[in-house]
Amino acid sequence: MKRTLLALSLALSTTLPSLADDAVQMASANAAYDMDESMSLTFIFHIDEKLAEQDVFFERVAGSGEVFRPTGATRNMDAPLYAPADAVPHTPLQIENTGPWRRGKALGITLGDWFAARGSGHYSCENGKGIVNLRFEKLVPNGLYTVWHDFAIWPPTEPFLGFYDTPLGSRDGTENVFKADENGDAKFVREITPCLQLTGEQLISELAIAWHSDGKTHGPLTGEFSTQTHVQMYVPLPKRSGL
Repeated sequence: MKRTLLALSLALSTTLPSLADDAVQMASANAAYDMDESMSLTFIFHIDEKLAEQDVFFERVAGSGEVFRPTGATRNMDAPLYAPADAVPHTPLQIENTGPWRRGKALGITLGDWFAARGSGHYSCENGKGIVNLRFEKLVPNGLYTVWHDFAIWPPTEPFLGFYDTPLGSRDGTENVFKADENGDAKFVREITPCLQLTGEQLISELAIAWHSDGKTHGPLTGEFSTQTHVQMYVPLPKRSGL
């Protein structure tokens, strides 16, 4: 899943390391993932970090045919939400990029419905195996969702290159799917190997959930942001122990 293309490159040594050096480096890399951890998780919206919501849109003037991203200053919780007519890139750090865009399909929910959602849970890692246990309330009723492990270079580049998004669990996107019930409630529990990569010195890491208004998942990819796929909430992951 890519919000936008992000290249994560490793600097290679100009000299050929010995097999022993390779083993040490591999053990060190695995330790970054597999260090024992235990933490509570609380999901937030983009507006909680003073950003614009990214993948849902509303009309400031009803019937205008023009839609905007909601911000913390948006007060009309009864406003219907829409997709744009054409896909709008997911660019959370471009705070001023709020629209307008041409109105597309109605999403069947209001802004108040969107912000009513709540998510929390727990993550632990022990002996290289992780457990992600999440609970959600007041999601889109009967909505199809996916869970993503997202990364970005930090401090951010200018312009921001975006996030690199990977399905939680298997890389083919078969283990990151869940569905809300008729009340919007859902549970998601997965055992993962290796453990989550937490935030580092030059990398931020988070978990995010995306609603698929097209009623489809897209395997290892997100689907098209804003028209098919809508990131509703996320949780920034803390720095690894020892940093």
